[in-house]
Amino acid sequence: MFSSRTVYGKLASLINQQIEFFMEKLPMTAGGLQQLEEELKHLKNVERYAVIKAISEAREHGDLSENAEYHAARERQGFIEGRIKELEDKVARAEVIDVGKLSGTDIKFGATVTLVEEEAGEKITYQIVGVDEADVKKSLLSISSPLARALIGKSVGDTCDITTPGKGHKSYEIVEVVYR
Repeated sequence: MFSSRTVYGKLASLINQQIEFFMEKLPMTAGGLQQLEEELKHLKNVERYAVIKAISEAREHGDLSENAEYHAARERQGFIEGRIKELEDKVARAEVIDVGKLSGTDIKFGATVTLVEEEAGEKITYQIVGVDEADVKKSLLSISSPLARALIGKSVGDTCDITTPGKGHKSYEIVEVVYR
């Protein structure tokens, strides 16, 4: 049996962890913040009004209990409002890092890193960016990705070993680190 003191202690610890998570700053580039702000503006000024209009039109069709258009519009409204809240939170917690002012040979947020995959000899280049900016097709690697986490703190000439679910074990040599 657990004592009430143990249960309350564990609960308090869990709540404190969630508070820390939601107060944590989100590193991102100025471009990443701009993308979030543009999406937020679009949702507030265009999508929100479009879904209100769709709900109003669906109400005119009569019985709401069997009105698929009404239920779909309400569901869309819930999604939009949820996304607005999420974006407002991220914009409020954004910590914009001016990558152009960074320098050095150690890898940190904003670095553009060129790697050589040791087994295949394949050369790849990534910029380490915020979670919401990541797009591997554009060579933008999320700061929270396994590869970025393994690269942070390393410098040219170092080797980085990672294991990923899709590709298994990979070893990379760092050949260039630049900030631009």
